[in-house]
Amino acid sequence: MSRQRKKKGRPISGWLILDKPSGIGSTECVSKIKWLYKAAKAGHAGTLDPLATGMLPIALGEATKTVPYVMDGSKTYRFAVTWGAETNTDDTEGEVTHSSDKRPERSAIETAMRRYMEIIYQVPPAFSAVKIDGERAYKRARDGEDVSIEPRKITIKRFDIVEMPDEETTVFEVLCSKGTYVRALARDLGRDLRCYGHVSELRRIAVEPFREEDLIPLAQLTDLEGDIEALDSELLATGTALEFLPEVPVTPQQSQRLRSGNPVLLTGRDAIITADEAIATVGSELIAIGSVKKGSFLPKRVFTASSA
Repeated sequence: MSRQRKKKGRPISGWLILDKPSGIGSTECVSKIKWLYKAAKAGHAGTLDPLATGMLPIALGEATKTVPYVMDGSKTYRFAVTWGAETNTDDTEGEVTHSSDKRPERSAIETAMRRYMEIIYQVPPAFSAVKIDGERAYKRARDGEDVSIEPRKITIKRFDIVEMPDEETTVFEVLCSKGTYVRALARDLGRDLRCYGHVSELRRIAVEPFREEDLIPLAQLTDLEGDIEALDSELLATGTALEFLPEVPVTPQQSQRLRSGNPVLLTGRDAIITADEAIATVGSELIAIGSVKKGSFLPKRVFTASSA
């Protein structure tokens, strides 16, 4: 009989809100953090391009169960668009495909921006991770294929000009839904203004529910290599990702039932009667995600006692 392989790594759980530097991929960052923490399991909530910097939320252990909720959250980006050239990657890494001597006035940019507010349909860049018949679009683009991607519905909640340091460059800030490609925003704005444009700098400054002050630079974490206690102190609790959900306090006895996958009846004057989605907690400890129906909490995803 073959022996089962033991999982390697610590059963540490929580969220690390990494300030990703430029020049490194998101997957590489996750591997680095997993190694630093000697964690058994790790994942991230939303890829950043290698050239991009900023917020890359990384989930360790039980926190990986909450990744979909963070993925659904709004994102805030600050980015610079360089006018006068469109590239095949819509950033500085690509080859110039269209160029223009025209440079847009602020008033023209502000007028063009209005059509991007609220719900729009956006065509992702050819060099993106969108799958076409099971294959990444960027792989087909690199192989020289003509890539055709269907428009996708996104929501732009806020779109502002931060500054215009020179006639070549405009810096923007955008609050948007998941699935938004900032590179595509730059591309489409440039086409609308008939001057072309591409992203020359890109930084993600927020991913709901995390904030800019939660950011920790990779270099700072690398300096803590080997100091597990110091590294663990930088983690946010697993439940931080779920703070927008109604909280249902339960007793230690009820928590045992929930962790076994059984529903529990909620009692008390302030008990929730119904909720499509809620979290069950004992004190500050996250027990389960579930729904409340007819006064009972029905667990759909439970967390082990070791969860931070």
